[in-house]
Amino acid sequence: MEYRRLGATGLKVAELCLGCMTFGRESDENESRKIIDRYIEAGGNFLDTANVYAAGMSEQITGRLIKDRRKSLVLATKVRFNANLFIGKPVGPNEWGLSRGHIMAEVEASLTRLGTDYIDLYQVHAWDFETPIEETMRALDDLVHQGKVRYLGASNFTGWQMMKSLWTSDKQDYSRFDCLQPQYSLICREIEREILPLCRLEGVGVIPWSPLGGGFLSGKYRKDQKPPSDARLTRMDMWNRLRDNRNWEILEVLEQVARERNRKPSQVALAWVNQQPGVSSVIIGARTVEQAEENLGAVGLKLEAAELDALNKASALAPEYPFTMQDRLPGPRP
Repeated sequence: MEYRRLGATGLKVAELCLGCMTFGRESDENESRKIIDRYIEAGGNFLDTANVYAAGMSEQITGRLIKDRRKSLVLATKVRFNANLFIGKPVGPNEWGLSRGHIMAEVEASLTRLGTDYIDLYQVHAWDFETPIEETMRALDDLVHQGKVRYLGASNFTGWQMMKSLWTSDKQDYSRFDCLQPQYSLICREIEREILPLCRLEGVGVIPWSPLGGGFLSGKYRKDQKPPSDARLTRMDMWNRLRDNRNWEILEVLEQVARERNRKPSQVALAWVNQQPGVSSVIIGARTVEQAEENLGAVGLKLEAAELDALNKASALAPEYPFTMQDRLPGPRP
C-alpha cells in the first residue's frame, strides 16, 4: 500500500481509505471485523465514518474493532446531520447543522461512540446555509486547540464554499480545512472544473467517495438487464439516473482496459481515480470481505498513458462556459 501526505499536512494516509458506512447497516459486526482486518493486513491505515451512518452504529462498531490498534490508524468522522432526520424522528432546531453548539455536542458524542479521546480528521459533512462560516471555523479551531481533533476537512462543498472557508480561516488565523471529500469517478467528473484545481492550488488533499459510481463501474450491470432488487443502485434509486449512453460507453471502455490488464473493472476504475493529480486517498466501501478483497486488488495498479487517455476520452465532460473561454487562454493550467 502506498502512503501519501494528506494535502499539505505531514499526515500520511494509505492510497485506499476504508469507508465504514456499511458497518451496522449492510454489514454486521462480525463481517465488519473481517473487512477491517483484511484492509489493515493489506497495509491500510485510514478509516472514514460519520456520526449519522447507521444511526451511530458505524462509529460504535468501528471504535470497538480498532480499539487495540487505535494509535496506528488514521480515523476520520463527520458532523452536520442528525441521524433522527433520516428515520423520521423529531429533531430540535439546534440539533443539526454547523453551529458551535451542535459541533461541540456532536464531537463529544462521536468520541464516546468511537471509544477514543481524539479524532484524526474531523469533517463537516456539507455546507450549512444558516450558520456563518466564521462561527463554524472558530468552533472547529477550538477543537484542534483542545486536542480533540487533529486535522479538519469538508465534504460535498462547492468551489466557492471551500474558498470562502479557506479565506475565513486565513483571515482569522483559524485552523483551515486540510482536505475535501467530494464525489468523484469516471461518471462523475464535475469537480475537475473548479474544485480540483482549487484544492491543488491551496494544498487541500482530496479523498473521493463513490469512486465506482455507486457500483455502476463494478462491471456487474448490463444495459438490457435491470439490477437485482437488493442492489445499491436499485435501493438508492440511482439506476434510472445512471443508465445513459455516456455511462454505458464509459463502462465499455473500462471493461476493455480491464480485460487487457486481466483485472476487474472496479480495480481499473479505482486506479483511474487514484492517479488523478491532487488525490490523497480513495474511499472504498464494502458489504462483505469478498468485496473488500476485490477493491484491494487496485493497490499498486498503475494505468498506462494510453489507457488513461482512452478512459478520459470516454468520460470527458461536455464543454461548458466559462471554462470553454478559459481553455483558449495561453499558459499552463493548475
